[in-house]
Amino acid sequence: MHIAIDRQALLETLSAAAGVVDSRSPKEVLKCVHLTASQDGLRVRATDTEVTMQCVVSQVEVKTPGDALIPADKLLQIVRESIDESLELEYDRQTCHIRGSDSHYEIYGQDPLDFPTAAELDSETDVEIDAGKLRSMIDRTIFAAAKIPAHYAINGVLWEKKGRTLSLVATDGRRLALATEDADQASGDAASMIVPPKTSHAMRRVLAGASGSAMIRFSRAELYGSPVVLRAGAYVISSAPMDGQFPQYEEVIPTDNDKKVVLATDALLSAVRRAALLTNDQSKGIRLCFDDNRLVLSGRAPERGEATISMPLEYAGRRLEIWFDPAFLADALRVVGTPTVQLELRDANRPGLLRAGPGFVYVIMPICP
Repeated sequence: MHIAIDRQALLETLSAAAGVVDSRSPKEVLKCVHLTASQDGLRVRATDTEVTMQCVVSQVEVKTPGDALIPADKLLQIVRESIDESLELEYDRQTCHIRGSDSHYEIYGQDPLDFPTAAELDSETDVEIDAGKLRSMIDRTIFAAAKIPAHYAINGVLWEKKGRTLSLVATDGRRLALATEDADQASGDAASMIVPPKTSHAMRRVLAGASGSAMIRFSRAELYGSPVVLRAGAYVISSAPMDGQFPQYEEVIPTDNDKKVVLATDALLSAVRRAALLTNDQSKGIRLCFDDNRLVLSGRAPERGEATISMPLEYAGRRLEIWFDPAFLADALRVVGTPTVQLELRDANRPGLLRAGPGFVYVIMPICP
């Protein structure tokens, strides 16, 4: 293989691939990126055997087609530090030569034939949706997924398709985030799958730079091992879905909260963060007190002191005090993307509900002071 390639285009692709490469694997091939040069461009692949990323770079001159398998970390470091607009890569007998205007690197690679194969996105596309909308849906849910050191279903994000509506749901048992959007196109029956956290992060990265539509193929329940596949721009992400049963999330969303207030998102986020400044590991919660057109947020720790933040609002109901984890509130407020949010409450020991626009619902459990 012998190519001349635009350095910036290669850098962007390798940066995305770095999030998939398994740098701790005992298998050297999984620490590498697989390059295939052909008349279609340069295809770059990375995998940890569970998640695979592929991308075709078109800003390349292919002098000799072929394959290469090169350690991802060193290749990324060299390309990142290069001062050239373009680089030459030549691979022969598992040795890669990288040349710039004033530099020459020689890296020892692996046999390209040892690299695992990956699924492609064929014509069986279940959902087509704007890439920016899908990125926002992942942003608004993935933070709420559990981080349990085991392969539990709630570590992942549930994707559901019903008609043209796509829903993403994540929960850790103490909070739940639900984002919904209407797809541009959808086909087939209702379907669902649990997408692993690493796959979600990989999708989020490639969607960040994508424009236009993203195409999704759901895992086929009737085909064992059938992968989840996403295509956005020049990138394709494929992954095995997670096993297990996701909680019946609809039952968690309260429908009888009778106290509803509308608050400016940025102002509420600022108040939450400031009220949390004088909490500690023992007193993590902040108190929200609603009374007579005013919200007072307070946090305290015996050895530190107490913080009190006051906000005006339209509220004429009975006085209500409720305690929440400020980090859980702030996590949602950072990603909602709307100027205002609606907070719905009932009692001090009942879950709160935060709505942002028509497509985001966030359930948060109160805590004991």
